[in-house]
Amino acid sequence: MKKEWSFVLGLLGILLQLFLLAESSLKKQNVSKKNSQQDQQDFPPVQILRLDDDYVAVDNGIFNITFSIPGGMVTGIQYNEIDNLLENGNKDDNRGYWDLVWNKPEEKGIFDKLRATNFKVIMEDENQVELSFTRTWDSLDSKQLSMNIDKRFIILRGISGFYCYGILERLEGWPNIDVYQGRIVFKLKETLFQYMAISDERQRIMPTAHDREVGQKLDYKEAVLLTNPNNSFIKGEVDDKYQYSCENKDNRVHGWISQTPRIGFWMITPSDEFRTGGPVKQDLTSHTGPVNLNMFFSTHYAGEVLGLKFRNGEPWKKVFGPVFVYMNSLSPDEPDTLTLWTDAKEQMLVETENWPYNFPLSEDYARADQRGLVSGRLLVRDRYVNKSPMIANSAFVGLAAPGNVGSWQLENKAYQFWTQTDSEGYFLIKNIIPGNYSLYAWVPGFVGDYMYDPYIIVAPGSRKRLETLMYYAPRNGPTLWEIGTPDRTAAEFFIPDAQPKLLNQLYVVHNQERYRQYGLWDRYTEIYPDDDLVFTIGFSNYQTDWFFAHLNRYFYNDDGNKTYAPTTWQVLFDLEDVDQSSNYTLQLALASAHEAELQVRFNDPEIDAPHYSTGLIGKDNAIARHGIHGIYRLYTINVPGSLLGFGTNIMYLTQSRGDRPFRGLMYDYIRLEGPSDENN
Repeated sequence: MKKEWSFVLGLLGILLQLFLLAESSLKKQNVSKKNSQQDQQDFPPVQILRLDDDYVAVDNGIFNITFSIPGGMVTGIQYNEIDNLLENGNKDDNRGYWDLVWNKPEEKGIFDKLRATNFKVIMEDENQVELSFTRTWDSLDSKQLSMNIDKRFIILRGISGFYCYGILERLEGWPNIDVYQGRIVFKLKETLFQYMAISDERQRIMPTAHDREVGQKLDYKEAVLLTNPNNSFIKGEVDDKYQYSCENKDNRVHGWISQTPRIGFWMITPSDEFRTGGPVKQDLTSHTGPVNLNMFFSTHYAGEVLGLKFRNGEPWKKVFGPVFVYMNSLSPDEPDTLTLWTDAKEQMLVETENWPYNFPLSEDYARADQRGLVSGRLLVRDRYVNKSPMIANSAFVGLAAPGNVGSWQLENKAYQFWTQTDSEGYFLIKNIIPGNYSLYAWVPGFVGDYMYDPYIIVAPGSRKRLETLMYYAPRNGPTLWEIGTPDRTAAEFFIPDAQPKLLNQLYVVHNQERYRQYGLWDRYTEIYPDDDLVFTIGFSNYQTDWFFAHLNRYFYNDDGNKTYAPTTWQVLFDLEDVDQSSNYTLQLALASAHEAELQVRFNDPEIDAPHYSTGLIGKDNAIARHGIHGIYRLYTINVPGSLLGFGTNIMYLTQSRGDRPFRGLMYDYIRLEGPSDENN
C-alpha cells in the first residue's frame, strides 16, 4: 500500500510540474501578446545619431539617450519633451554610470567608475541597437583594476526604456584583488523627481540633497536629521539611505515619480540570479539624491565575507543583468499620479515573464534554450514534532555553487537560482544556466539548513527531476522550552517605538517594518535603564518582552562622553526533573551579529570561563543599517545535565564586546532540548 501511495504522489508531482511548465509557457505567450498589441512597425525605427567624437545618441521615437565615447557614461536621457532626466549640474561621469569598489590586498579601497576605452556598435537596425563599451586590462598599469569590462546597452523599437548588462572577466594568472561592490547608478534631476516608491507601502516625498547638507548629522554620515527642509512636511524626520534597503527576492522594481510633468523613472530587475548572497540578502535601492540604483553585489548586511576575493590567478567571468530602466508618463487629464507606480509594477511582471531575454547579443548571456530545469519535492523530518515526515511548505530551495551546508549565504562569484515550494512541498527551478551546482534549502519553522549531497549538473536544455528529498531538522531531544520562531529574522520580537525626535513617518504608518527607524540601538538603555532584560519561561511573551536585538548599554562617563558597556540577559526556566548524568542541548540560532561575542552560562554568572562562547563573530552591521537580519548562524550547544538543577534555573546570555553602539546581535530562535529519547 505504501509503495502504491508513493507511486501516486510521484505521478501527481510530475503532473504538477508539467502543469507549471505549461502555465509558464502560456504566461509568456500572453506577455508576448501584451508587448505586441501595437506592431513594432507602428513605432519609429531605432536609430543612432552621432553627435561628435565624444558622444553618441540613440533615438527610438519615445526617448533619446546619449553616451560618452569611449567612456560609456550615460550623460543624457530625453523623454516626454524633457531635455534630460538626469542631473545636468553633475559632470558627464556623474549622471549614469557603472562602478566597482576594489583594492589590492592590504591596500585602500578604490572607487572605479569603469570608464571604458573602446566603443563598438554590436547591432544597428530599425528594431534594435546594442552598444558595447569595453576596457581591457593593461598589465603595465599597476593602478588599474585587473578585469576586462564590457558594458552593454540595448535600445529596442517601441519600448519605453533601455536595457543594461555587463560582463566582468578575469583571465588565469592575473593579480590578486578584492572587489566589494558593483552597481549601476542613475542620478536624476532633483527639480523633477521628489517622490520615491519601493513597494506599495514604502513610498513617500523625499528630502533634497540640500536638505541633507543643512541638516544635523547623526551617528554616521548616511543619517541626517532634517532640521530645515524645503518641504515643511518632512521637517524633524531622519533620512538615511539604509532605511530603504530591500531583500534580493523582493527587489524587483523601484524608482521615482515627477509630479510636474507626471513621469516615472524605474529600475526593474527581472531576475536576481546574478546577485550574491541568496534571496534574502539585503541591499540598497533608491534613495535621496535623487538616486536610482541597481546593486549587483555588495558587502552590505554581510560584511567582508561577501567580498569577491581573487587569489592565485583565479580566472572568472560573470554576466550581470540585463536590467531594465523604464520610463512612463501620464497625460494631464489622468487623475492619479500613482498610476505610474501601478504601471511600473505591471511592466516588472512583463519583464519577469519574458526572462531570460532573447535579444542580448553577447555570447556569454545564456538564452532560454541554453538553460535547464530542476524539479522535485522536499519533506522535513523532526521526530519530536511528528513521527511522520512533514511537508516543507514555502521552503526556500535553490541552486548555488558547490559548497558546505548553508554556504550559499557567503557565495559571491557564481549564479544562484531560487524558488519556494508549494503547499505540497513541490518545487520547480527554471532557467538555470548550465553548470555544476549544489542544491540548498531551508524551511520556515525549522532551524538549520539542508543540502543535497550529490552535485547537480545542469546541461543546456536539460530537465532533471530529483527524488523526494528529506531534510532532517537538527534535533537531539524533546523541547523543554523555546523563544521565538525559527524564520531567520528577529521580526517577531519586541521592536520599540523610535525616539519621537528621530522618526521617519513612513515607518510610523507602515508599522510592519518599524525596525527600520533610526536610533533603536539606544532604545534598549532607555527601556531598561537600570537592569538588563529578564525573560521567564511560561510567564514572559517573546513578542513583548524579548528585545529584538541584544545591544550594549550606554552611559555618560565623568568627562560627559557617551560610553557603552556589555549587557547580560537572563532566561529563567523551571525543571521538574533533571538527569544530571545526561546531556541537554541548546539550539541557538542567530539572525545577525556585528563584532559581537555571545557567552552562555548556566546558573553561575560569575564563572570566568563561559560554558559556551561564539568567539568574535559578524560584520553584518544590520543594527546600524536598520535590518532585521544579516548572516544566519546556528549553534548546537551541548549542555551537561550537571550544570542544571531541580526547580528554577537561569541561563545568562552576555554580549561581551560592549565598547560601541552597533556591536550586538539578533536572535532568531532559542530552544532547550531534553536528553534524547532513543525510543521516540
